[in-house]
Amino acid sequence: MDGKSAPLGEGRRSEEQAGNTSSFARNVLAALERTEYRRCDKGEDLEDIYKLRYASYRLNNLVPENPDHLVHDPYDDLPNCYRFGIYVDGHLVSTIRLHHVSAATPKSPSMSVYADILQPRLDAGESFIDPSRFAADVEWSRTYPQAPYLTLRLAGMACFYFNAPYCISMIREDHAAFYKRVYQSRPIGEERPYAGVINCYALLYQADVLAIQDQTFQRFPFFKSTPLEQRLMFGKQSHGELAPLTILPTAKYILDAA
Repeated sequence: MDGKSAPLGEGRRSEEQAGNTSSFARNVLAALERTEYRRCDKGEDLEDIYKLRYASYRLNNLVPENPDHLVHDPYDDLPNCYRFGIYVDGHLVSTIRLHHVSAATPKSPSMSVYADILQPRLDAGESFIDPSRFAADVEWSRTYPQAPYLTLRLAGMACFYFNAPYCISMIREDHAAFYKRVYQSRPIGEERPYAGVINCYALLYQADVLAIQDQTFQRFPFFKSTPLEQRLMFGKQSHGELAPLTILPTAKYILDAA
């Protein structure tokens, strides 16, 4: 996941000092109460996340200058693509793009780089969630260091909704420790040029999301979600049904009901 303009390791000290995740998880859950998700398919919301990508990636010298100050590519227009804006207190804090990769919909950024590794697995009936275009507003991320967790929560949720066992990610080496710690991710592909950006190489990592969901929920309860929230995020609207403008996270209500 490229273009992060804020450190992914924020919150780690509080987690480790507490000896467990309870205090840390409460902080993320508190931020989650002020969070809304928007699935961006058209209009100003879509333009806003393209602008946020550009600002974040230019800060990290990952894309060349362009007069439109937008970053988008053909993968944004695929039928298996889902683009989201993450808003805290009404401010766009971060964005992420997810692809559901299967034999029926095999195109995604990771597939464009690691098809030799992934295509045989698709042919054998496996499926993946491929997150990309993670970008964060640097100023708001300083105010909300929980932003990476609020954002990456969507990747796990997609695995549950689509019953996709694995989340695959092209990860820069300096971000790998975060994914290993949070998702128990492991490398499955050697370093290659990252698709869609410049001056960047990445490794292919895999998290076995469905296999570790129970222990992940115990450590990070803010990753929980209801089937309704998942359907609002990723489901297709019936004929005549309006798509929700915003989607509120449900992890808190699951905990309150437990």
